[in-house]
Amino acid sequence: MPYDFPELGISFDGMVAVVEIQRPPHNFFDYQLIEQIADAFEALDRDDACRALVLASQGKSFCAGANFGRGPDDASADRQFGEHGFRDDTTGRLYRAAVRLFRCAKPVVGAIQGAAIGGGLGVSLVPDFRVACPETRFAANFVKLGIHPGFGISVTLPRIVGIQQASRLLLTGCRVSGEEAVKIGLADKLSSLENIRSDAVKFAAEMAENAPLAVEAVRATQRQGLADAIAEITEHELAEQQRLRATDDAVEGIRSVAERRLGNFQRR
Repeated sequence: MPYDFPELGISFDGMVAVVEIQRPPHNFFDYQLIEQIADAFEALDRDDACRALVLASQGKSFCAGANFGRGPDDASADRQFGEHGFRDDTTGRLYRAAVRLFRCAKPVVGAIQGAAIGGGLGVSLVPDFRVACPETRFAANFVKLGIHPGFGISVTLPRIVGIQQASRLLLTGCRVSGEEAVKIGLADKLSSLENIRSDAVKFAAEMAENAPLAVEAVRATQRQGLADAIAEITEHELAEQQRLRATDDAVEGIRSVAERRLGNFQRR
């Protein structure tokens, strides 16, 4: 089956399909990219030649965040949030596409090289499993920006690492290395930067060699209700993002992160 997506590469290694995000070096995403990934996942669900997937990226970062700014190469702080903040017509559409990712049937392994920051962390939590490397950096930096997490992170992160660790990551905005990610369960395997893609494919192949109907049934049981929970929580996340984005603290947070300094927050 031929696959043609403007910003994705799809290749096969045996029964494992590798879906590669192609927005290097940092792979900032918008709703168009998330919709492409969702379309690719759904097409691969229908392809009997595929029994498991790897989600990977070109470039330095796995995904360094969302881009609601002026363009894919915009280097300003606005690239993550847009000059007019979180708009329901764009972010809402993005979150609806994100829900589609969680409804797909086949197991997914993420090859998380480099940064998975903010919304990029949310993308990295779509796969069932994550392979990291020493260069990997996970961060839920939303509170440093004065805003609320999105992309269903409020559900996916505690589901993976537990409430206590999720609260630590969400309330401090700290960065987590690949080594620490494995220790706390945020990643499942530590590889090298050179081998992260091949190790992710090997991980996916361990699932792909099993009976596909059984694998999909067991996975569906394990993830029962997850997509519905993502659909519900993203509505709440979006409302909180819109509310907080209108505050002075969010303006200061975005500026302070862009200037690489602590924010001077005033609770307003």
